[in-house]
Amino acid sequence: MKEVNVEKRADELLITLVGEIDSGNADAFFNTVSEAFASDSKNLHFVCDGLAFIDSTTLGAFVKLLKRVRGEGKAMRLSGLQPKIKKLFTICALDKIMEIDE
Repeated sequence: MKEVNVEKRADELLITLVGEIDSGNADAFFNTVSEAFASDSKNLHFVCDGLAFIDSTTLGAFVKLLKRVRGEGKAMRLSGLQPKIKKLFTICALDKIMEIDE
């Protein structure tokens, strides 16, 4: 993982992802986002244009984050997914439970 940048906005936390998130750093990704959400419970918007690779551990981290966010009555969305990464969300039917922008 090269970068997880969290920007606090009026109505959401804008989280820009750059690089790779896999089993070696998915926990750090999850913890970074969880801490940001705990300190400022707003909707989460992941900007994924720079996200080059994820694995099943990362998908699990996104699902855990979604459960936490929805449990607080907030929303979560992903935008800018590369086609190969978006395909993973589709294969696992996560596009049915997560908001994924084109």
